[in-house]
Amino acid sequence: MSTDSRSAFAARPGFVADPTGVAAHYGNPLSEQRGLEAGRSIVELGDRGVVTVTGPDRLSWLNSLTSQSLDHLAPGVSTETLLLDPSGRLEQAARVLDDGETTWLLVDAAEAPVLSAWLDRMRFMLRVEVADRSADFATVGSFAPNGAAEPPVPAVPPVPAAQAGDVPLVWIDPWSTIAEGGVGYADDSVHPAHDWTYREALVAPADLEALAASEVPVAGVLALEALRIAAWRPRLATEADERTIPHELDWLRSAVHLSKGCYRGQETVAKVHNLGHPPRRLVMLHLDGSDNVMPAHGDVVLDGAGPDAREVGAITSVGTHHELGPIALAVVKRSTDPTIDLVVRVGESLIAAGQEVVVPPGAGAAAGVPRLPRLGAVRR
Repeated sequence: MSTDSRSAFAARPGFVADPTGVAAHYGNPLSEQRGLEAGRSIVELGDRGVVTVTGPDRLSWLNSLTSQSLDHLAPGVSTETLLLDPSGRLEQAARVLDDGETTWLLVDAAEAPVLSAWLDRMRFMLRVEVADRSADFATVGSFAPNGAAEPPVPAVPPVPAAQAGDVPLVWIDPWSTIAEGGVGYADDSVHPAHDWTYREALVAPADLEALAASEVPVAGVLALEALRIAAWRPRLATEADERTIPHELDWLRSAVHLSKGCYRGQETVAKVHNLGHPPRRLVMLHLDGSDNVMPAHGDVVLDGAGPDAREVGAITSVGTHHELGPIALAVVKRSTDPTIDLVVRVGESLIAAGQEVVVPPGAGAAAGVPRLPRLGAVRR
């Protein structure tokens, strides 16, 4: 058993730490998954950070910089937004909650100082103040009670979320539906996110210690990761690289408002959605687990196992689901045939991988503008 003093839950039986110091699992990741999904347990998230923006111009300012419509965000309403570079490539992803006086940006821990510093440089003469509040709060994840349980089961006691005025600092993931102004590329009739009731609560350190000392059931981050993969839910730290545009991960579903005003990278977002296609696309893979070999982030995805097989993409996230077994998310070339089984190369091993389409090859081109022949092209 491994323990780490950075986790308030390190004394729990079976605790095994992940690289951030919180629990990867407590001895039985699959059982922990079931409890977490059903709303019976919680998960401590040590790889999360918090950035706050205060001041009367905060929402209109963030609205002008990022992909989501934020200028009229009501207190207590959860959303998410993306910060893109001028070419439309993904730089930051933030889970957003406003309390009427402060906008709370929940991000990956490594991104908090980067985002805070960048926003601080962009304030100019506006009435806003930016702060990295990561040291002031822990993040605890959970699901709504009975979200996936038959028959109903008892819920865990409420997480002692911090309050800002009358607003509990609990961000409810909007992934379960297509947001106003957004668009979903995945087939919504079969989308696994319909049962996704995930939320994150900000908890003061003293309250986290009290929560850890209670008898509340807990799960490790491996349980949450497998559930996220099964819901096709992208994450900046895993699915994105230096070339990623939001369309490739189906992130226009929840984090992009297509008819809002200008923001950095908007031209690429609109052009790809209306006139083109994303060059890559997200897929979920059902992995053959018969050899007990699991891929890792970055492992190569091939379009077959033969000598002529071509590299078509890479693994981004891997987990073992309590019902689906070994699964992964991967980003592959748009031209990859969506009907074929793929293969993942892990060292000298090849793992068969059934492909489940998230972003289809035809995503985009929403304006339906016909392609014109190139100048000088000969019609046959």
